[in-house]
Amino acid sequence: MRKFSLCLAALLVFAVAAQAAPKAEVFGGYQYTRLEGGINMNGWNGALTGNVGKFFGITADLSGTYHSGGHLYTYTFGPEVHAHLPVVKPFAHALFGGINAGGNGGSANGFASYMGGGIDAGHGSFAVRVVQFDWMYAHFSGGSSSKNVRISVGLVGRF
Repeated sequence: MRKFSLCLAALLVFAVAAQAAPKAEVFGGYQYTRLEGGINMNGWNGALTGNVGKFFGITADLSGTYHSGGHLYTYTFGPEVHAHLPVVKPFAHALFGGINAGGNGGSANGFASYMGGGIDAGHGSFAVRVVQFDWMYAHFSGGSSSKNVRISVGLVGRF
């Protein structure tokens, strides 16, 4: 009986720990981007985060924004630190990858990085990304742009 009680207690501890930090989180929502030079763009943002520990995860972030026949697509990856509190999850990340800018029949590829974070609110399998704020650096052949910001909001699914 004692072994059964110990196994049951261990199972409950692991179940609570699994609920505190889900294995994966999927985000999807709207984003507003303001580029250096005053260009405002609207679009979508999606991310998948695999939680490797209680406070650490790896994020893959994809986004697309549009303005006057032009577009910006980014695909970035990197580490995330977070705290799974009872109702909110503050997080910060550093994401690195690529960017594609196009319009008027041409396009260019380059390097992109996002530094930022945000807050998710909710308990259980679903949450709301109240805000995600990122500073974006973009480098294309022959030039770079560092005065860019992205703000995202949307829904988060936790698995």
